[in-house]
Order: sequence, then structure tokens, then C-alpha cells
Amino acid sequence: MPTRKRSSYVPEELLFSVLNYVVIILACLTVLFPLLNITALAFNSGADAQRGGIYLWPRVWSLQNFTEVFTQSHMVNGFLVSLFRTVVGTAASVFMTALAAYALTSRTLPARGPIAFMIFFTMLFSGGLIPYYLVLKDLHLTNTIWVYIVPSLYSVWNMMVMRTFFQQVPVELQEAARMDGLNETGIFLKIVLPLSKPVLASMALFNGVSHWNDWFTGAFFVREQQLKPAATLLQEMLVSQEALSQSLLRPGHAYEMLDRMQVTGESLKMAMILLVILPILFIFPFVQKHFTKGVSAGALKE
Repeated sequence: MPTRKRSSYVPEELLFSVLNYVVIILACLTVLFPLLNITALAFNSGADAQRGGIYLWPRVWSLQNFTEVFTQSHMVNGFLVSLFRTVVGTAASVFMTALAAYALTSRTLPARGPIAFMIFFTMLFSGGLIPYYLVLKDLHLTNTIWVYIVPSLYSVWNMMVMRTFFQQVPVELQEAARMDGLNETGIFLKIVLPLSKPVLASMALFNGVSHWNDWFTGAFFVREQQLKPAATLLQEMLVSQEALSQSLLRPGHAYEMLDRMQVTGESLKMAMILLVILPILFIFPFVQKHFTKGVSAGALKE
């Protein structure tokens, strides 16, 4: 008699798989629900949103929130500043960090060990905010567009990950290139970088997200409103709208004023948040295939 094929899952493995799926689904829902709620409030009329009860779908569709965002003073300019610092800052940071990481892989680099230790030491201790501000001021970087780019050219953690990845590039390829007459610059540009696309894509994603979401630099080191990025303007908008909402809700103020507002502070805040996070959501799928490979390969050394 033909034997019956056993299931590939024993009860313990099946229970473990079910628990894994349940945990993953719950984790996805905890991330997805706030995003859907923000989207629903952003596309809903601000006056109607004051009634509450909006969770996953707009009740009264409206684009007035987004129209109001782009009519705000310096808002369009803020997105241009964010775009400039993200593109230029990411490209410059990845290239300069890769240069430093490649130099640290050279066995002929004088005092390579002490240099690597000094670089790593900066990850453990910092000079503090006030000395950092004084350095930026002495370099004439404060209140300029370059305060977003120059201080972030190098990331020690990214440098260490890149160095580990570059050490996995076969030495035979580099030796063959030297025999063909390539210098170190040519080896770096024509051999090391093309073979390191996964880690470069991962580091570019890290840098891009950091530049796009950074509000601290614009809030503390820039005074000119036209030089502030979208994230800083969003933070200022949240503070001002919260103060306005609290003042309107004080005793003695007309509550019907809130009912007549088609755009409220809460709806405006949701529209701005959605505009800030959408670029990252659109870019991530294109680098996702390189992301895991780059981080895991760069973090482990054979």
C-alpha cells in the first residue's frame, strides 16, 4: 500500500510559523494604521475633521489642506531646500565616505591603526552642542545652505561598513589592475565602486533619509526663513498651530470660529506630514533589493 506523505510541518513548527505570521501582521498594522489615518485626515475637510470619527477613509474629500500648505510662506522654497540638500548632500557624503573607507583598507597606509581608532573614537564622544556651534560659526557655515552638507560629509558608522565591504573585493582584481597600469584612483573608480553598488545604495538611502527628515539643523543653525528645509518648517508649523488651537479653545473664545475653518491646524499638519514622508516611501522600493544585501554584506567579514 502506498504510504501517505507526511506533512513537512510538525506541530511545533506549525505553531511557530503561525505565531510568526501573527506577530508580523500585527507589526505591519501598527505601522500601516497611523499612515492611513494621516492620509484620511489630510484629504478630509478640516472643519469636518473637527467632529472626529475619521480613521481610515476621508468623510468629506478636500484638497484644500494641500492647497493651503503650498500657499504658506516659504513652503515651496522649503521643499526645494530639502531637495537640494538631500541630492547634493547624499551624493557628496557617499563619495567622500567611500574615499575614506577605501583609504583605510590600504595595508600600505601609514599609521592605519591609529587613524582608524581616532575616527572610531568620534563615535563614542562628541564635543557638545555649543562647541559644535562655535566651530560652524568660525567656518562661516551658519545661516548658509552649506551647513546642511559640509558637517555631514562623513559618517563614521557608514565608513566602517564601507571599509568592511571594500575588504571583501578580491585583492587579485586590484593587483591585476595595477599590473595593467591603473593607479589607486582608477582602481577605486573602475573596480571597487562598481562592485560595491549594494553598500553604496544602502548608504545613500541612510544619508537621504537623514537629510530629508533633519529639522534640527535648520532650527538651530539657520536664521533666514528661505534657507530652512521642509522638515524644519513642519516643526515650526506644528508648534504654531498647537499654540493657535489652544488659544482658540480657551474660555471666552467663539467655538464656532473652529467650525467655519475649512483648514484647521490638525488637517494642515497631516497634509504637511504626508508631503514630507511620501518621497521616502516612493524611493525605498527602488533601492530595497540592494538595501539588505548591502547592510548584511558590509556588516560581516569573512
